[in-house]
Amino acid sequence: MKQIKIIPCLDVKDGRVVKGVKFENLKDARDPVEAAATYCREGADELVFLDIFATVENRKTRLEWVRKVVDVVTIPFAVGGGIGNIEDMKLLLDLGVNKVSINTAAVKNPELIRRASKEFGKNRLVVAIDGKKNQLGSGFPRLEVVVKSGNETTSIEIVDWAKRVEELGAGEILLTSKDADGTKEGYDLEMTRAVAEAVRIPVTASGGAGKLEHLYEAVVIGKASAVLAASIFHFREISIKEAKKYLKSKGISVYD
Repeated sequence: MKQIKIIPCLDVKDGRVVKGVKFENLKDARDPVEAAATYCREGADELVFLDIFATVENRKTRLEWVRKVVDVVTIPFAVGGGIGNIEDMKLLLDLGVNKVSINTAAVKNPELIRRASKEFGKNRLVVAIDGKKNQLGSGFPRLEVVVKSGNETTSIEIVDWAKRVEELGAGEILLTSKDADGTKEGYDLEMTRAVAEAVRIPVTASGGAGKLEHLYEAVVIGKASAVLAASIFHFREISIKEAKKYLKSKGISVYD
């Protein structure tokens, strides 16, 4: 069985790590530099840094926030939020970021995925997909892509978009359920599995982790290649070490 990655996520606003529920009611969690250093020490496999208001505020990624984290990370580090073109990506990669993550920009201009993949290599390109679930008969896709921090619907079906993203050259998909985000009630397993089974590239499950069992379900039922979480790690409810030990005890292969 493939090895599963455990990835803490730093959602950053005004230079601080924040956490909300369903992308709203954000609360201060911790300092991003302190958090990054701690997660590296504790054995996280990768780190994701999202400048969550960059696109909504129509601005670029705050490079000064990223620089501070780059100085302390010792593991692969992905950055997203406010990345709109090849130049934005180059700036971040030149700073020492390992991967760039695009979301709204990819939906608005899918050709950007192809260009970035050719320019930097697919292993440095993550396409983040935020999704929500609609009622059957609503006239919208059951699983729909949303953009701009979940504030804008697209009428794009998630599985269709995931397949296209792979076709265009994305190296991996970061899939977040807006409905599950911050609820601690578990990942959206229907959404995660639908996407993971439709593509060959790795899919990271995001949104909803509240206990160790949820991580296991995302891998076994959701077929995710990695599990991303924020609240449970930021508020020290579960440690990276505990998560790995638990998954290992359930027969899941993890990185040491």
